[in-house]
Amino acid sequence: MSSADQAKTPRPKIQRLLHVDAMKALAAQLIVLHHLSAYGPISESVHAVLPQLMDWLYHYGRMAVQVFLVVGGFLSARALSAQGQLLDGRLPELLWRRYQRLVLPFMAAVAITLLVSALVAHWLPELVPASLSLPQLLAHATLLHGVLGYDSLTVGAWYVAIDLQLFALLMALLWVARQLALPRAWRRVIGPGLVMLLTVASLWLFNRIAALDSWALYFFGAYGLGAMVHWLGLIRYRRLGLALLSAAVVLALMMDFRERLLLALLTALVLAALQQRHQIGRCLLADCPRAPYIAPLIAHLGTHSFALFLVHFPICLLVNALFEHRDPEFGWQALLALLSAWALSNMAAVPFYRWIEAPAGRLRLLPLLARLLPKALRA
Repeated sequence: MSSADQAKTPRPKIQRLLHVDAMKALAAQLIVLHHLSAYGPISESVHAVLPQLMDWLYHYGRMAVQVFLVVGGFLSARALSAQGQLLDGRLPELLWRRYQRLVLPFMAAVAITLLVSALVAHWLPELVPASLSLPQLLAHATLLHGVLGYDSLTVGAWYVAIDLQLFALLMALLWVARQLALPRAWRRVIGPGLVMLLTVASLWLFNRIAALDSWALYFFGAYGLGAMVHWLGLIRYRRLGLALLSAAVVLALMMDFRERLLLALLTALVLAALQQRHQIGRCLLADCPRAPYIAPLIAHLGTHSFALFLVHFPICLLVNALFEHRDPEFGWQALLALLSAWALSNMAAVPFYRWIEAPAGRLRLLPLLARLLPKALRA
């Protein structure tokens, strides 16, 4: 085929999981609104005119992180075992790539937050870090700040660290199954089986121990539900598997009722239903006449959801610093400021994704370091 023919040949379109984009987008927007309802003079003033809405956002908006956990488990299992195969790849390389994709945009967000904190410290001393040290920065750079007991330098820092732990734990379980001296077909079942066992252990035990909230075991229940949704979608007995998963969560709720686990279960069931529609060709909004206009918006919001999660807090700090009124009589002006901070956060997520998050995902630091290190040693 000539180069001209190749140029004329249309490239195959990558089919997006629009339902996953929608879930990530909704969770990210709720988390932004939760933080706007929790911090600064804007939240105090808006609460005076819309107390029920602000109370709801404060108490329930933060639970949207359960959606991120379930969807994260689903996407990780899909990436590591797309067709139910054994884990493909070396653990150190896979873990490093995940770490790089998380830590580069995360530390960029930390740097932006620290810069903004220095600007607004006079007006919002209660919202900026009380102190900053090199060990604290290194702990954040290695995503060990929660484990080592350092205060977070930005909101949501705990989630980024937990995401890496969860991914590593999921990989380790699949690697253990791959190493077993058993027939290949058995090992392909044992991998998800180990994930299911740890999911149940987290739901029934680890998630009930508050002291473990800096470790992956505490959150693996929700994460494992998402991973199991992926594997159950590949087998004939999907409904039976979902019923067993639901029973495990219901039993966990009977032991110790936790609203977050109920939301995680509902998220997993909705994800399973939408994924089934996707697999049979009935994608989200496929029959909606306005889908050509709505689908790109959902894809956009889903793509930029992690960037929004990382970059919204410094925007909220800036807008809160500009809004100096704490008097209830300025409630409606505060509502306008809240909506402005929300909109500006979404706008800031676009360049952050384009210039920081997306390049971080494409960057190959290990080969670069391998080339630079011998040159440095020779010098």
